[in-house]
Amino acid sequence: MSANTMRAARFERADGRLSVVKDMPVPKPGPGELLVRVEACGICLSDVHMIDGTLPCPLEEVTPGHEPAGTIARTGPDVPYWQPGQRVVIAPGRPCGSCRHCGDPLGCLAPQTMGQNWDGAWAEYVITLSSTLVEVPDGVPIEQAAICADAVATPFSALLDRGGLRPGETVGVWGVGGLGVHAVQTARLAGASLIVAVDTLDAAVQRALEVGADHALNPLTADVREEVLRLTDGEGLDLAAELSGVGNALDQAVSCLGRYGRAVAIGMSQEPIRLTENTISFGYFNHAVLGHDGYTRQHLTRIMRLLASGRLDLSRSVSDVLPLEDVGLGVERLRTKEGDPVRIVIKP
Repeated sequence: MSANTMRAARFERADGRLSVVKDMPVPKPGPGELLVRVEACGICLSDVHMIDGTLPCPLEEVTPGHEPAGTIARTGPDVPYWQPGQRVVIAPGRPCGSCRHCGDPLGCLAPQTMGQNWDGAWAEYVITLSSTLVEVPDGVPIEQAAICADAVATPFSALLDRGGLRPGETVGVWGVGGLGVHAVQTARLAGASLIVAVDTLDAAVQRALEVGADHALNPLTADVREEVLRLTDGEGLDLAAELSGVGNALDQAVSCLGRYGRAVAIGMSQEPIRLTENTISFGYFNHAVLGHDGYTRQHLTRIMRLLASGRLDLSRSVSDVLPLEDVGLGVERLRTKEGDPVRIVIKP
């Protein structure tokens, strides 16, 4: 290695191989871009699924990693405000830059993601646009800031904006893993009157109770719909968030909705959506099923404020911190759920 090279994890789509190389060129920031020294980057289940082939990878070879935080190392031309030395967390999405709606940050027809559509942050350095940065307040651990870039911000925006959660509403959370545990915390921050968590792992059920769920159910041992109706005096849920990407979990979530209830599908897989509720009931009760992905920069800013103020506690969310050379081990641990991790973070 030299001043012009860096270590980076590389994924090759053809053979599914993930390896760490030591001589990747350090990228140079162009106009409006910055070079960030990566100090922490989370491993997401979508990374695991891209590596095992169950989610598509658009590139033949790429550096994964889309939950990064670190310190600005260098700025390119035409970068306002940001300076080397500032601690930042990076929002990993960007517009494609070529469709007719790209002037609207939320209107792009082909949005792209760091670590999938371009090189991500399982590396010592990463390039990003100045428009993706949010400053990390003093006192906020950099590992906690990093996982906010997806594991926290995605369910945060899903419940509050896409799902329209209002104080006093009843909420169900299906899947209490890396995203679901933060959906429970978001629901509590937003003033939900009842939070019911659902997961097939007993450890996840217990975790849900520890972070603020009022009740937690294992569908392998409980009749979830019957219990939800009992807990809501027969009315059902106002909002159900599905974060596992499992089709029958979404179906179960919809079955627990009350009148005008909304279900938000946050977990992703290539499994088709199949609901057993008949169209008469779906229409009569005015149910809604909403897809969701991503968030805005403003969401990430608000989360940093909540972390700095102590209103949001992520001290239990970082299950382990591994060196870059052990990224493959981290991926395998998340795939097999060894040790019941919430988030494993890579520290290059």
